[in-house]
Amino acid sequence: MQVWWLALLVLLLTSSSVLAPPPPNAGEDMGGGGEGGRGRHRRRAFPGPHFHPNSPVNVTTQLGAHAYLPCRIKNLGNKSVSWIRNRDSHILTVDRYTFISDERFTAWHEAPTQTWTLQVRFVQERDAGSYECQVSTEPKMSHFVTLRVITPSVKIASESDLYVKSGSTVNIKCIISDAPQEPTYIFWYHGDRRVVKGNSDRVLSVARRPPDTSIGTLTIPSVSLTDSGNYTCAPASLKTASVMLHVLSGEHPEAMQSGTNSASKTPPKPTTSAAQQRTHVIPLLLITALLSLLHGAT
Repeated sequence: MQVWWLALLVLLLTSSSVLAPPPPNAGEDMGGGGEGGRGRHRRRAFPGPHFHPNSPVNVTTQLGAHAYLPCRIKNLGNKSVSWIRNRDSHILTVDRYTFISDERFTAWHEAPTQTWTLQVRFVQERDAGSYECQVSTEPKMSHFVTLRVITPSVKIASESDLYVKSGSTVNIKCIISDAPQEPTYIFWYHGDRRVVKGNSDRVLSVARRPPDTSIGTLTIPSVSLTDSGNYTCAPASLKTASVMLHVLSGEHPEAMQSGTNSASKTPPKPTTSAAQQRTHVIPLLLITALLSLLHGAT
């Protein structure tokens, strides 16, 4: 009987040790001997969203071009990304949706680089400033990108009035400087009419001078009086520059040299001063008096 009770007691003790729950963190102790008694293979916490340290903070573009503001976010998960314009706190986009009536603003996601990009098309000077890339965590996470807009200079390489002789060849140069990007086109206008290549003997050309200068040239061979008038250079999305072309028939060569309308003038007639008039009157009076005396003597 005592042996039977002893066997039953051993069975109860064994079953209680099998059904007992595992000690805390038992699943994390793989191999033992780790920091804090948890083992070197302890499962680490999954990191939340964070900005890539190499995400740009400054973007530069020129007037009229397209700007691309990147925001690299790692481990975004199910969080939303918003782009906000700081000057007026206007929400521009949320994920791929645009929340502004200005259709120049759009955003998209590039999964391979984990980048949310804000695009600003046909940049204007007022677009310059700070933009906020915001992640919908608690608290909110923000990354700021500053957009700098360069305004190129457009000018004609001559005075405002250009004088040329009829029959000569004219080259009107439009210089576009401080322009990192070459304009997609340069239009020329004679008055209100656009100068179109192939419709006349006029030649249009564009040359690039690194790093930031473009030169558009309008060539008019053998100019005539009908070529006179205002010529305007109009680069894409930039300000315009104009020059007035004067075609001379050859009688005013000095005007072509000085760049001013120095037409010949008739020399002024000499004038007689009051003092000179008095010098003529006095001898006449003396002669009259002398003749009177001689007449009286006779």
